[in-house]
Amino acid sequence: MARPMKPRRIFCDPDVLYFKPRAVPLSMLQEVDLSMDELEALRLCDLENLEQTEAAKKMKVSQSTLQRILTSAHKKIAEALIEGKAIKIVKIKR
Repeated sequence: MARPMKPRRIFCDPDVLYFKPRAVPLSMLQEVDLSMDELEALRLCDLENLEQTEAAKKMKVSQSTLQRILTSAHKKIAEALIEGKAIKIVKIKR
């Protein structure tokens, strides 16, 4: 049985939930799902330029967990940009 996920602190609540290539209908695009954890990690580390240890404390996770979240987010965004996919921000109901 898997260990239950600890609650994470997320302060970001985006108004926009999709990003897509211009002039291509969303119905014709594949999507990459970006979780709220991944969005918050990107916001803290890449936008606010916090060190990973500081960002991890804010999210109430370990630094190694934050690193895994960030790596996953960077990979998904790169995939969307390179392969022309839409990015869907998935809000998890807790």
